[in-house]
Amino acid sequence: MLNGDGSKPVRELDLERYRARYGLTAVIMSNLAIVGVTIFGVWQLHGDKAVTVGVLTAAFTAVSSTTTAYLGIKAVSNTARAMARRESPPRE
Repeated sequence: MLNGDGSKPVRELDLERYRARYGLTAVIMSNLAIVGVTIFGVWQLHGDKAVTVGVLTAAFTAVSSTTTAYLGIKAVSNTARAMARRESPPRE
């Protein structure tokens, strides 16, 4: 339901802020966990270069995939919401 001036109700805007905030927090926390496990793993390898490269490559892939997935889903969600707002008839 829209307010008298045609804007969204505060609750819907708050919900969107919470989704963005907690989604980004989850991505950051998972990336930090991946980095922590990677640092510990590389430290335990004691200089084995071949395995270290594999661990670092896997960690970089996991971090970039997680971050890209979040940003892609967020972008598509924002685009779909904007298109739905434009195409819906105004409510009285």
